Amino acid sequence: MKKPSVFFENNQIKIINDDVITTKLIDNDSIDLIVTSPPYNVDIAYNSHKDDLSYSEYLEFSEKWMSRCFDWLKDDGRFCLNVPLDKNKGGQQSVGADITTIAKQIGFQYHSTVIWNEGNISRRTAWGSWKSASAPFVIAPVELILILYKKNWKKISGSKISDIERNEFMEWTNGVWTFNGESKKKIGHPAPFPLELPRRCIKLFSYVGDTILDPFNGSGSTIISAALNQRKGVGIDIDKKYCALSKKRVIDLTSVLQKD
Repeated sequence: MKKPSVFFENNQIKIINDDVITTKLIDNDSIDLIVTSPPYNVDIAYNSHKDDLSYSEYLEFSEKWMSRCFDWLKDDGRFCLNVPLDKNKGGQQSVGADITTIAKQIGFQYHSTVIWNEGNISRRTAWGSWKSASAPFVIAPVELILILYKKNWKKISGSKISDIERNEFMEWTNGVWTFNGESKKKIGHPAPFPLELPRRCIKLFSYVGDTILDPFNGSGSTIISAALNQRKGVGIDIDKKYCALSKKRVIDLTSVLQKD
């Protein structure tokens, strides 16, 4: 059995090579903000994750890892969760609604939802019954960013220092965000998300110096954005190759980090 480990650490970043469900390397009540995009269960070829569970198994998995996140957050901690609006591979499923329901059952409080309009991605892969009312498919080329919190929405912990600019605040508090997705080929990960997504969440929902967690670290976009914006970043990934990839990206993209 693989031994969990801190794969990489310096004064701003920690990458943990472990299973999000069982890890003991994160303290309860220690995280200010979680920003993550979990596996979508659409049969993506990850190295170490089975991405073709039955839908009931997928929801059970979601309940387990989100329960860990609930424990790790401070009472005024926030949770920005990037999930599909819905899913049609293997049957129509209301993913965003079902995940929101599970989160509330765990104990999360619901705040709002951001619609992410991925400007360079089209999901128009099927129309069902072409030009007929027989059985048409409706496919929205957007994703959701669910904004949840643990107990208190008003943030009372942390440095109280916000670094968000006026134009950013005005634009990002509009709940429709339009920016491009990330290139799988360029990053070397089957499902990366762009730095812009965690950057917006981090600057809007956390203070300078806060600790930001991504329990599905992948290519490291969240922890890189944390470091670039004067926060501490913690990432968990079960796959050692993805830990190595995110470490390399952290070192390459942040001048504050040095090779160990």
